[in-house]
Formats: sequence, structure tokens, C-alpha cells
Amino acid sequence: MQKGRQILSSEAFHITLMRLAHQIIENYESNESIYIVGIQEKGVVLASRLIDILNDKLKSPKIVFGKLDITFYRDDFRIREKPIIANSTQIDFDVEGKRILLVDDVLYSGRTIHAAMAALQDLGRVGQIELLTMVDRRFNRHLPIKSDYTGIQVDSLDEAYVKVQWKHIEGKDQVMIFSANKQSKT
Repeated sequence: MQKGRQILSSEAFHITLMRLAHQIIENYESNESIYIVGIQEKGVVLASRLIDILNDKLKSPKIVFGKLDITFYRDDFRIREKPIIANSTQIDFDVEGKRILLVDDVLYSGRTIHAAMAALQDLGRVGQIELLTMVDRRFNRHLPIKSDYTGIQVDSLDEAYVKVQWKHIEGKDQVMIFSANKQSKT
């Protein structure tokens, strides 16, 4: 088992999710539909958890949810040693002119978000894209991309690996940081 350092406990994790959900509620009109698109895989997990909270907090939520696979939009798709396994894109609504809330677990270099924006553009001309991330590794950006809604900001060495862990997958909701020689990036 890999040893890492916890940077967000289960209790703080839950509080952070609640804060993010409340920020969404504050920034959307009560009659406005909220179009949430999670980036496969962990962005979908985060989006689903937020949607559960939003459904509980809003009287009559108008939440439209989609799942976006960016495998073939990644700039490292052809140069990886290990093949990437594609997921499916499940967006059953027209993105044309919509305000889309794009969700991912960790914002690192910005390349994943760039790929996601390219994938969304192939589906239509989006009116606006907002970004929500649980973790923003703000000093490691390769592209000028920023999160509109941020759970926590982490300042770490490029070699470090930050991982959002989920109770139903890893047994505990928490955010961990690992040194690069102990945890491989995927």
C-alpha cells in the first residue's frame, strides 16, 4: 500500500463539497438550468456527488448531467507507453449556446481541460464554459486555464502526485499527496 500524506480529511472533504455546491447555487438563477459535464472518470464522480447535494438543496432542480470522454483529444494520446482506455461520452442535450459547468477532480497542467474544451466544441458552440475542480495545483500550469470553483489549492513540487480518493472506490473520501517515486501517474 502506498504511503502518502493526507491534505484534506474526510470531514474537510465533505465541507468542501458542500461549499462548492453552495457556490453553484449562488451563481445560478433559481429558474436557470444547470448543465453539468463531468470529465471521465473522476470528474464524473465529483459531478455526481455535487448533483446529489444540489438535488437535496434546491427545491426544484433543473440539473442536466453529461459525461465527457477526452481520450482522443489528449495531446499525449499517441505517445503514452501504456494505452489509454476510452470511456464513453454521454451528453444527451444540445450544448449550443449553453452555460456549461465542466467538472474535474484535479487541475494540474491544464491539458485535460484544454482537451475537454476541444471535445465540447465538437458537439456544438457552447455559450460559456465554467470550470469546477476539487484540487487546483496552481503553480504547475502549462496552459492559461483557471478554475472558477475550487475546492482547495495545493502548492507542490511538479514530481508530486495529488489524488482525490472517494469512499465508494478507495474506502475513504480524502485528498492525498504522494511523492512521484511512490505513485505512478495515470
